[in-house]
Amino acid sequence: MPGSESTVLSVAHISTEPGERAEGYVELGERQDHQPLRLPVCVINGAEDGPVAYLQAASDGDELNGVAVMHRILQDLSPGKLRGAVIAVPIVNVPAFHAGRSANPVDGKKMNRCFPGSKTGTSSERIAHFLFNEAVLQADFCIDLHQGGVSPMIDECRVRVNKSDRAGRASFEMGRVFGIGYIFHKKGPDGQLARAAPARGIPTIDPELGGTRGWARDSIRKGVQGVKNVLCYYDMIEGEPIIPERQVVTRKHRTVLCNRGGFLAFRQSLGALVRKGDVLAEIRDPFGHVVEEVKAPVDGVLWSHPPYPMVSTGQRIATIGAQVRYV
Repeated sequence: MPGSESTVLSVAHISTEPGERAEGYVELGERQDHQPLRLPVCVINGAEDGPVAYLQAASDGDELNGVAVMHRILQDLSPGKLRGAVIAVPIVNVPAFHAGRSANPVDGKKMNRCFPGSKTGTSSERIAHFLFNEAVLQADFCIDLHQGGVSPMIDECRVRVNKSDRAGRASFEMGRVFGIGYIFHKKGPDGQLARAAPARGIPTIDPELGGTRGWARDSIRKGVQGVKNVLCYYDMIEGEPIIPERQVVTRKHRTVLCNRGGFLAFRQSLGALVRKGDVLAEIRDPFGHVVEEVKAPVDGVLWSHPPYPMVSTGQRIATIGAQVRYV
């Protein structure tokens, strides 16, 4: 692993000596109005030797909780008290962020399907290529902050490589140390940072900080604590990780559909452990009469549900995290 050994640390032109902090913007092409597309980057080079952490947020442009987590972390970190270094990119998918949507409107791609990227590829692939080669490959570990879009979801951490894969065990341990209480441990699709970086031997996790429009204070608080837990674990800052005694791990997501249209009234809360056959929600007609009880098809955890209380026949009303175990 690279590690910080009291040397200059740079991302493009943003350069720091040990004990320094620098922040600025890296130009990565041009927008339609011929103005530069600028990526915000912060480099904090600690006064003492230690690992290099890479943190990023808003890979999906409408997932904003991670940006708020970055604000808190960057405010709290002092290069004089940091062992190692932190490279932070608070807004990765700048075009999608400005459009208020998940995917990059320039090429229609999700950034988190584009790593390690391509120097001569589409807009998203070029951004991913820059980040991977200029920042990720300098890191000893990565934290890629996400959320479940605007749909309500539990706060969870995703580990997207198997334990038998390269950096798989270290990635899972980092997910446990993040300490948010729920871990989704399943190999992810090609192009995810949480797969591309471990393939190069760099442990990476993909926390999903709830789901909401705008910012959710409780999810942000958990995200800040999670990042600090990992920094403590790697002995980059003072303190001990605050980790729950027992965390839920799931290996599969099961979609739950309804048979009737109407209004949703949930009988279970997000994060609830449910048994097969438990009533998750009622579907009610415009007069409030119950027309269907939607039951859990498997044992598991109520993971997420739609943002609005109205559904049509055959629509998803919930996702259950299945194949539960504990760590």
